[in-house]
Amino acid sequence: MADENRPRLGRGLAALMGDASVASATPEAAGRGVRRVPIEYLRPNSRNPRRSFDDEQLDSLAASIREKGVIQPIIVRVVPNATNSFEIVAGERRWRAAQRAGLYDVPIVVIEANDREMLEIAIIENVQRADLNPIDEALGYEQLLSHFQHTQADLARVIGKSRSHVTNTLRLLNLSESTRKLVMDGALSAGHARALLALPDADAAARRAVADGLSVRDLERLAQESSGALETKSVRGKASQKDPNIRSLERELSDELGLVVAIDHIGDGGRLTVTYKSLDQFDMILGRLRN
Repeated sequence: MADENRPRLGRGLAALMGDASVASATPEAAGRGVRRVPIEYLRPNSRNPRRSFDDEQLDSLAASIREKGVIQPIIVRVVPNATNSFEIVAGERRWRAAQRAGLYDVPIVVIEANDREMLEIAIIENVQRADLNPIDEALGYEQLLSHFQHTQADLARVIGKSRSHVTNTLRLLNLSESTRKLVMDGALSAGHARALLALPDADAAARRAVADGLSVRDLERLAQESSGALETKSVRGKASQKDPNIRSLERELSDELGLVVAIDHIGDGGRLTVTYKSLDQFDMILGRLRN
């Protein structure tokens, strides 16, 4: 029979996380489901979205724990068919730091959670604390989408983020393993990673960004230049198949405006395309047309 005093997830994951935080900060904590158990009774969560733990940060947290103890309890679930064994749902970093601090026991809150709910809580805790690297965050999202049939809209609602945030984070998994590692290690930010997706050779650009200290703006500028070069090459390729008179008009207009101009003559009509790369160029075109 399930423990009637064990918190359930019916009121929502965010509410549960909030309850745990409040319970840990009040004198009545022991009466609200928080208890202490030997640290060896706990084991890590195999589905934890956090794959890397920074040694320096763990040492810092361990020092704080030696001074103040573990303030917020670790959220766990009971391991079936095992005695005195709990699987960590959220709080593995606190558990690891508590071991470094030499603690005998730690505060826990025991909940009922299936694998999907366990992963959701782990992601929510890490994302709300804003200390989960973007690649681990994306891998966690991918687990929920692939293993538990979440849609991106469902996932956005559960974690309290916009759907565009979920989509853009998942796109980071299109990067190579070597570039992902640079992001996971903190050598590149999430902004760098998103900008790299727009470049034809993301790996080379990533190495250059680290070596030369390129900013996100620098990478975005490289992406714009690369896109413009490819577009110009495409326009020129089409132009080679055009009537010589059309090509002559394109060159004349391009020289007049200082921009790439393409003319596509179709039947009695057609299309005139002027390509600009900045708002200043766009304003110049508008000014010329208005005059």
